[in-house]
Amino acid sequence: MTTSSSERGVSLGMPELPAPAYPDDVRARLETDAREIVARYPDSRSALLPLLHLVQSEEGHVTRTGMQFCADVLGLTTAEVTAVATFYTMYRRGPSGDYQVGVCTNTLCAVMGGDAIFESLQEHLGVGNGGTTEDGKVTLEHIECNAACDFAPVVMVNWEFFDNQTPASAKALVDDLRAGRPVTPTRGAPLCTFKETARILAGFPDERDGAVAAGGSAGPASLAGLKLAKGEVSAARVVHPRDGGPHDVGGDVHDPSPTEHLSSHDAPQDTSASDPAHPAGPTAEEGE
Repeated sequence: MTTSSSERGVSLGMPELPAPAYPDDVRARLETDAREIVARYPDSRSALLPLLHLVQSEEGHVTRTGMQFCADVLGLTTAEVTAVATFYTMYRRGPSGDYQVGVCTNTLCAVMGGDAIFESLQEHLGVGNGGTTEDGKVTLEHIECNAACDFAPVVMVNWEFFDNQTPASAKALVDDLRAGRPVTPTRGAPLCTFKETARILAGFPDERDGAVAAGGSAGPASLAGLKLAKGEVSAARVVHPRDGGPHDVGGDVHDPSPTEHLSSHDAPQDTSASDPAHPAGPTAEEGE
């Protein structure tokens, strides 16, 4: 089997070829932006994460050229920059789509339909996890929890939320993205391209119309505890009388229907602890 010159170089311990340089005008523009980023930090090394977002906004992923640029600006080795760029999943190491479509497949979203959504999108788009459509519009991936469990199952596009999705709605979403039709997130800021998102994450102003006004919030389930803490609602008080009569929930009398099922957490339990009339017998070990 033959080997390429680059493979022979690695096997012989030869140094890797230098990364191609940015064109002069691009490098000058990036250096101006980089100086602004570095000035925010007392230690320039702390600027590495936003600098990686900056170079990602230029080419759509973090290239060898981008990592060399970050190393030059911060006085780091390319190995140090590469270690960070390969650790965080928000940095793409290869060409990707204008829209990163992430389907949450963590526990709650999965059981609510996230796995089915992910499978249907793979089939619909003809790509696997991390794959990009031939038109370069959509990159599909499964993602971990995005702290939106009360809206499960959740799909994210360039980290903007699309809540309570189904396989049908998710397929319609990616079709709209590929066709260039307007797409509006369920909450949060208006949608923009992945490169534009990367520049915002680098710390530059978000210039999208309505980016602040369109900000969303957590759902009722997530906000229940906060409302209780603020005294905006009364804590539920559940009483289950043994006579089978109506029980009190937060001051409101609720008479359960004969078919209503009480969970194991709120139904009376016939145990020695809860019902002296039905004491538990000795365990097998005690009997011996």
